[in-house]
Amino acid sequence: SPLVPIMPPSRQRAAMRVPAAPPALLLALSLLSPWGSAGGTCPPRCVCASNLLSCSQANLSAVPAPLPRFAAVLDLSHNNVTRLRADWAPARLPHLHALLLSHNGLAFVSTEAFAHVPRLRHLDLSSNRLRTLDENLFSDLGELEVLLLYNNEIATVDRTAFENLGRLRKLYLGQNRIARFPLELLREGTRLPQLALLDLSANRLRAVPAGELQALPAWLRDRLYLHNNPLACDCLLFQLLDRGRRRHLSAVEDFQDELRCFLPGATALVKILELAGKPPLNCSKAREAVLEAHLGDSVTLGCDSRWQGVRSRHWVTPGGERVLGDGGNGSVVLLANGSLQLRALRPEDAGTYSCWVAGPLLNETLYVELLVHNFTLHGPHDTLNTAYTTLVGCILSVVLVLIYLYLTPCRCCCCRGAEKPPAPRDDSINSSVLSTTPNHAAGPAEPCASRTASSAGTGQNGRFKGGGTPPLPARQGPKAQRKVSDPDSVSSVFSDTPIVV
Repeated sequence: SPLVPIMPPSRQRAAMRVPAAPPALLLALSLLSPWGSAGGTCPPRCVCASNLLSCSQANLSAVPAPLPRFAAVLDLSHNNVTRLRADWAPARLPHLHALLLSHNGLAFVSTEAFAHVPRLRHLDLSSNRLRTLDENLFSDLGELEVLLLYNNEIATVDRTAFENLGRLRKLYLGQNRIARFPLELLREGTRLPQLALLDLSANRLRAVPAGELQALPAWLRDRLYLHNNPLACDCLLFQLLDRGRRRHLSAVEDFQDELRCFLPGATALVKILELAGKPPLNCSKAREAVLEAHLGDSVTLGCDSRWQGVRSRHWVTPGGERVLGDGGNGSVVLLANGSLQLRALRPEDAGTYSCWVAGPLLNETLYVELLVHNFTLHGPHDTLNTAYTTLVGCILSVVLVLIYLYLTPCRCCCCRGAEKPPAPRDDSINSSVLSTTPNHAAGPAEPCASRTASSAGTGQNGRFKGGGTPPLPARQGPKAQRKVSDPDSVSSVFSDTPIVV
C-alpha cells in the first residue's frame, strides 16, 4: 500500500484551526445579497430569484407585503386578488417594469393604483372581471409599452383612459364587450404616437369608421385586428379589408374566415371578403390607389408602406425611369418622406407609378395610378371671380345710363335762369320719357336765340333732337315747323354706349 505522510501533531492542529470572519466582512456580504437584511426578505408563499418575484398560484387574496424595493418582475397571476387598491404598494418600487395580474377575478382597479410604479413597461390585466376603464386610469404609466386587457368584461372605455401613454406600442382589448370603436386612439392629433398594434377582436362592434381607417398609415392598419365582431356589411368595410388582403397584411390575411358581417335583413354572418359583386351590395374590388388630376396641376403620390424602419425606397415612372432625386427641370421631386411630387402635369405624365420599398424583413412594391384629364380645371375661386366681374359690369352700366338720363347738365349755360315758356301740346317731347333736355322757344329777349332754333321742337317720327346741327333755311307752308334731324339724339345712347357684361 502507498505510504501516507504523517504530519506532526502541531501542524495538524494549526491546519484544523479556522480564523473567525470579522463582523465588517459579514455586513458587506449581507449588503451584496439581494435578499439580505438591507434589501428585504422574500414574501411568504413566493419564489424569489435575484430581482424576480413569482407569487403565482399561491392562493393569495391580497398583494403580499412588504415588497422589496429592487423587485423588477412581480408575478401575481392565478390568485384571488379581486381589488387593486392604491395602497397595494405602500412604498415606491422604482425598478418594477413588469406586473402580472392575470386570472385573479380582478373587478376593481383604483385610479391611483400605479402611482408608485412609474417605470412599469409591461402590465398584464387579462382574464379578469374588469367592466369599465375609468378616466385617466393608466395616466401614471408614462413608460408603459404593452398593456394586456383581453378576456375581461369591459363594456365602457373612457376617452381619457389611455392618455399620457406616449410609449404604448401594443394594446390588447380583445374578447370584451366593447360596442364603440375607440377612434381617439388612432385619429391624428389624439392617437397614441407609438401605437403599432390594436386588438379589438371578439367584441360587440357593429360598425367601424372604414373611411378614416383607410387613411391610417399602412404599418398601423397591418396590426388592427377586427375579426369576430358582429359588423354590418358595407362596401367601404369590404374595400378596406380587400386592400389589406392584397397587401398581405397579417391582421386580414391570417383571419379571413373570422372576418364576417351581417347583410341587411339577414341573420346569418357572411364572409366580408366574399362580398365582391354579390347582391344586394355588389361591392367592387378596391384598386391600390388611383389619383385624378388635370393639366398643369401639381400632385403628390404617397408611398404608404406597411413597414416601419424603411431602409430605402425609390420610384419608377410609367416610362420605366427610376427616380432617385430631382427629375428633369425639377418637375419630378422625391420628397424626404418617400412621396413623389409631380409639378405642371402633362398628358404624358399619366400612367402607373411604382414605389419600391426595402423593409427591415421583406421588400414591398406599391402602385399608384395617375389619371391626367386633358383640360385645365378652374376652381370655385375662378368661377366666383367671373360672376363677380359680370355683376359689377351690369351695375356700372345701369348707373351710367341713369347718370346720363337724369344728371345731364343744361347745354346752354347762359340760359339757366331764363324763363321757359310751356311747349306746345303737340310737341313730342312731352310724351318722351327718355328725354331730359327741355325745349327752348326762341324769342327776341333771349340771349341765346341763335341756338334755340336748332334745339327746339321734334324731329322725324316725333323724336326730339338735342341740337348741334346747323339750322336749315326756313320753309314756307305747312311743313315750315318741321325740325332738323339730329344724330345726337337720346335714343342713340343705347346704340352707341357699350353694355359691359
